[in-house]
Amino acid sequence: MFPEFRDLITKLKNTDAYFDRLFEKHNELDHEIKSKEENIQLATHTEIEILKKEKLRIKDELYAYLRKKAAE
Repeated sequence: MFPEFRDLITKLKNTDAYFDRLFEKHNELDHEIKSKEENIQLATHTEIEILKKEKLRIKDELYAYLRKKAAE
């Protein structure tokens, strides 16, 4: 995710608690979605779509945050 910000992501994960929490939440949602899609956890199509939308919202927020920090 966002290879152009790889170094900044590493830095922020170690120094910015807000970014780290957001990044971890994105990863948790990714794992949860995969688990539900592979039928390891039971879920309806609607539940999975809701999780995907939340993951995308967080990804957009991460991208905006990275762009802001890169400009500083």
